[in-house]
Amino acid sequence: MTAEHVVRPDDENRHTPDAEDLWNESYYCDFVRTDGSLGGWLRLGLYPNRQVAWWTTWIVWPDRPGICSADYTAPVPPGDGLVSESASDLSGISDLGGGQRIEIDLRRPLQEFRLAASAPAHIVSAPEDVYAHGEQGGTPVRLDLDLTWTTDGVPYHYDLTTRYEIPCLVTGTVTVDGETFTIDGQGQRDHSWGVRDWWAFGWCWCSMRLEDGTRVHLADIRMGIPGVPVFFGYIQKPGEVHPATALTVTEDVGDHGFPSRARIDITAGDSLGLDVTPVAFGPVVLRNDEDGRVSRFPRALVQCRTDDGRTGAGWIEWNQPETATGDAIDLS
Repeated sequence: MTAEHVVRPDDENRHTPDAEDLWNESYYCDFVRTDGSLGGWLRLGLYPNRQVAWWTTWIVWPDRPGICSADYTAPVPPGDGLVSESASDLSGISDLGGGQRIEIDLRRPLQEFRLAASAPAHIVSAPEDVYAHGEQGGTPVRLDLDLTWTTDGVPYHYDLTTRYEIPCLVTGTVTVDGETFTIDGQGQRDHSWGVRDWWAFGWCWCSMRLEDGTRVHLADIRMGIPGVPVFFGYIQKPGEVHPATALTVTEDVGDHGFPSRARIDITAGDSLGLDVTPVAFGPVVLRNDEDGRVSRFPRALVQCRTDDGRTGAGWIEWNQPETATGDAIDLS
């Protein structure tokens, strides 16, 4: 791995924003239980120039309704801190009570990362309901999280943007209205800072762990420039990190814009082909309050199989913004 991909320990901390309205600092992580029976994704995104933080979290099961917690008006943690705390009247939702507290603890830079949260949430009967009724539709519940990501591989910095990814093992608890689920599995976390315009172009992001411990990560950036592919990623094996040198991602898009399958062909040292199957979706709708732009954002717990027969699990996401003309993409 070349020097440009090396992550510095002090980059785990918050960074000084520039004057851009959409300058954002994002702490983003996910997990999958070892048996694939439960997964989740969590994100705290700070927009200091707008004086708001975005908190978005889904807990999903392949065989039962998921839990969504989302707040796009959370306070930006003061100073250099990473604790966002709201009073009990959060977003005017009086039936949830108890307020909201999200804490990120950078216990050991590049080695150990803890996220603890207590927040209002909702049971979402079907993931597509988010597109019709918003993230706060459904039966209200209380969601408590205490999860730790421990590095299980090599932190990897992108070469063209301020962002890095870290493959991890994940342990802790998820509690929904007093029912606690123990987490012992794997996942990925990333940290980025700079302008984050969700509505400018689409992408597909994916991170998976195969049964032999191989890690596969990719970001296929869909900027609509013919003949100019933009992608990032790697294949990691114990003691080896190979940046992606070629990438193709295709998907079959079903109802509501939810892909039913994806095909990934990636070259990173070796060439690898994977078939990816979403098993549980945790989508959100991303709105720019300044200009009204909208993007749908289906994220899914997945199972995968390589062409040589290995299996694995992880997460995949698609960003599906409105078209450049302002016409919404038909995702019904």
